[in-house]
Amino acid sequence: MKSKFDSIPSQKVKTDILNALPYWSGAIIAGIVAVIYAKLFSWAEEGTHLLYEHAKWMFFLVTPIGFVVATWMVIKFAPFARGSGIPQVSAAIELSNPKHNYKVNSLLSLKVAVVKIVSSLIMVFSGGIVGREGPTIQISAAIFKKINDSLPSWYPKISKRNMIVTGAAAGLAAAFNTPLGGIVFAIEELTKTHFSFFKSALLTGVIIAGLTALNFLGPYLYLGYPQLGKIEISIVLIIIPLALLTSAVGTWMCNIILYIFKLKASFPKKYHKYIYVVICGLLIAASAIFFDVRTFGSGKEIMVATLFSNNKQVEWYIPIIKILGSILSFTTGGAGGVFAPSLTAGASIGAMVAGWLNLSASSTNLLILCGMTGFLTAVTRSPFTSSILVLEMTDTHDVIFYIMLSALFANLIANLISRHSFYDQLKNQYIHEVHHNGLQLNK
Repeated sequence: MKSKFDSIPSQKVKTDILNALPYWSGAIIAGIVAVIYAKLFSWAEEGTHLLYEHAKWMFFLVTPIGFVVATWMVIKFAPFARGSGIPQVSAAIELSNPKHNYKVNSLLSLKVAVVKIVSSLIMVFSGGIVGREGPTIQISAAIFKKINDSLPSWYPKISKRNMIVTGAAAGLAAAFNTPLGGIVFAIEELTKTHFSFFKSALLTGVIIAGLTALNFLGPYLYLGYPQLGKIEISIVLIIIPLALLTSAVGTWMCNIILYIFKLKASFPKKYHKYIYVVICGLLIAASAIFFDVRTFGSGKEIMVATLFSNNKQVEWYIPIIKILGSILSFTTGGAGGVFAPSLTAGASIGAMVAGWLNLSASSTNLLILCGMTGFLTAVTRSPFTSSILVLEMTDTHDVIFYIMLSALFANLIANLISRHSFYDQLKNQYIHEVHHNGLQLNK
């Protein structure tokens, strides 16, 4: 290979190949890791349901103990592996400059990636209401960063920031099988730089990671093809209030999470935080045992059931339990994201509203998709990303205007309720922690 590479007459072509190789190799590795992680996550969720069928009362032990172990692992080995992963990536991008480059290692490293995977798997097996999509983004960004750090000194200069952005976008594309969503996410959520500076690297990274995942999993949609027949334009009169409702609830959920984080920071003793984790575990276990096993996990089965079965109704308590469960799970300090739980919460609210109004199956499916979009937009403040993700997960481009309308109104309401987005506030917290740790080490 080296002899063939050396025989290329054009130096520009050689340089272009060298510039592209880190992105290509990172995308392949990230795609493989994303597939393995998805399989492990799915098996962990299946294990939860299997244990529930045979000994559901065991979860009064399994859930609090699992939450404590997952949280302890993060605190002990990689504090920045906690939570979603998207705010950590955003913080790493902001810190990717000559002055603070060394601080990025705290946020993105192979150790963080490993702890992220293990902690989130323990969380979901224990019944935690967490997703794998945010963690996949951080894991993929860490892989790309490691490749960038490993380049020899003679290698052409590759932007660390561009590598991290591309890694994050590739991770989202592989997690959801949504290449357009990955690209839009990188532009809308992760970076303020000009897209033209790294568009080729971003496109190839997303494509290769997506194709790698596709090679192992085959062609698939994250959810499937919901039935959407003829829909009257008057459905807009329901979609807009639904967008306002899901946005308000989603923003409220994020504000509660941030408030609990501040409250936990004031705990005088370390063991107080573990007591809180145990209480969260017991509450989630109780909700599953006394209400519904669907309390556990990311909630993907709720989205699939409401979209693709004849029984599209959900009990009134399902949205409440999923939202409260997300708050409890996320604030423990273990690893796990809010992408999938947010989609589930929005879907269940949409199904519940459709049930109240006795809508047709097609109209119910549309409300479910709009609910997912509205709730996710409230959490991410990325209306284009939310719209594209839902469209690509379900191949429902014929209702694109309804979905984008939901995102538009949800974003307006979320900005009115809270000026700063959930991820931005978490990002600022992580940057503050990284700087504080750096000062402590210097002392």
